[in-house]
Amino acid sequence: MKQKFKDSDTQFLYQAILCLEDESECDRFFEDLCTISEIKSLAQRLQVARMLRHKKTYTEICDTTGVSTATISRVNRCLEYGADGYKLVLDRIETDPDVKGT
Repeated sequence: MKQKFKDSDTQFLYQAILCLEDESECDRFFEDLCTISEIKSLAQRLQVARMLRHKKTYTEICDTTGVSTATISRVNRCLEYGADGYKLVLDRIETDPDVKGT
């Protein structure tokens, strides 16, 4: 997998995320790192991916999440042709009994 954006800065970011131990630490880190809008946007994309995976229609997704069809289409392309990052995370979330909200 070739990543156009991978450099020492992104590697440092990934290392920072991987060192977080629980949801509380994630809250604290992402609150400092991102704006509320950025966090909401990331969360919405993951929700869109989960809904697409469960065969929801674009209309259902728009009505539930409020995202645009362009965002849904982008997430769908990633699910179909991307690096399987959404699939990896969703598989783990859906098989982990300790994950809430699934």
